[in-house]
Amino acid sequence: MGDDPWVVSTILVIIHSMLYRLKQILTGMILAVICLFLFTFSEPRLVSETDHVRVYTRDIEFDYVSWMFNAIWVKIQQGATGTPGYISREDGKVAVTDYLLLTQQVNQSEDALNRIYADASIKDKVSATAHLRAQIADLTKKQTALAPIAESVLQEQVSEVAASFGLTTLGQPVPSILFHSTPVPDALIISPRDHIEQTVNISLRPDLTLDQQIALEERVSQGLNVSALVVPIGGVGVYPTMIMQTTDLAWLTDTIAHEWTHNYLELRPLGQLYDETPELRTMNETTADISGGEIGAEVMRRYYPELANNVPSPDLNLISFNPFNSILAPATPVFDFNHEMHLTRVTVDALLAAGKIDEAESYMEQRRQVFVQNGYYIRKLNQAYFAFYGAYADVPGGAAGEDPVGPAVRALRSQSKSLADFINRIAWMTSFDTLKKAVGQ
Repeated sequence: MGDDPWVVSTILVIIHSMLYRLKQILTGMILAVICLFLFTFSEPRLVSETDHVRVYTRDIEFDYVSWMFNAIWVKIQQGATGTPGYISREDGKVAVTDYLLLTQQVNQSEDALNRIYADASIKDKVSATAHLRAQIADLTKKQTALAPIAESVLQEQVSEVAASFGLTTLGQPVPSILFHSTPVPDALIISPRDHIEQTVNISLRPDLTLDQQIALEERVSQGLNVSALVVPIGGVGVYPTMIMQTTDLAWLTDTIAHEWTHNYLELRPLGQLYDETPELRTMNETTADISGGEIGAEVMRRYYPELANNVPSPDLNLISFNPFNSILAPATPVFDFNHEMHLTRVTVDALLAAGKIDEAESYMEQRRQVFVQNGYYIRKLNQAYFAFYGAYADVPGGAAGEDPVGPAVRALRSQSKSLADFINRIAWMTSFDTLKKAVGQ
């Protein structure tokens, strides 16, 4: 084991991730003991805003500990087979494309099943769906069997590109690039109503219905006088990273690299300080967006050139992840989403700064309807929406508004001689002030 840096780095990061989760568990236990102690007095108090929100979410939160242990076991099994070592480049490519095709077929069959169950005119739904249920079971079995090979191939491809970009230690990306595709949790985002700031982010089980999500938002908003929104996410930077199942290969390679970048940053100050300030969170997410975009694009160019410039076909899972919840966006838009969202955010910030909370919320609803009319189905546009999506600022405009953090991160990338130079500079920064000095602001 001593001469295998892949094994060493994997073990170190698994230990790091497990210790991080253990710290969270221990913190929760300590808080529980404190609350129990305070219960002996007349008015026990909750410790933080997250504790207040968890009164509403405790029974529906995502179980990361179980997921991580299962994913680690899957990766150990994959590592034992050494799949990329004995599969050719072309066979690996076929395995990936076959897996994506199976995923698409599963999605289409499940969609047909749901349509039958939603059709009131069909009385005997069990008989009407028997063939579909058998088809889904067969396709899922094939998909599950092929998934470890496809994941191993994609890990190897992204690793080779990251290494070619210079993102290595002793010749290997550290931590090793490991991901597992599964249903991912949704996130409950909380922002104050009088300004835009993500104060709470709680992961929820992915099986909650839309009605349950809306009911939760209403309970939390009314109970705590905050802005609340349940948002879909594409991946989580645990280790191995969690990636949503999709048929969009370009999005998938981008997201694998994005989430691995979070793993990379977690071993350095910027990642360790992710939750310290809104500015540091935006620095983290924008860096991961830039990294994911560049590495993912190179993976597509190098291994899947025939797909690199193709527009992906609609995908049910991808639609559910789309930050705009849009299934109607026109192919040739005359409505500039980023520009219009930027204007919306700037106006909302000005109204909130003037103390006009009700006016800001009425304005956001009016603007939401404008977006819907132009093909972007945004279910709810509120302070929590901007608090979440405003942190992803790898391109100008959009939900970030006039936030100066994204432009500063992009400026640092433009001033850096390579992606590795950019990431290794920003990874050691501990504040937005440090970034501003680095780009001469």
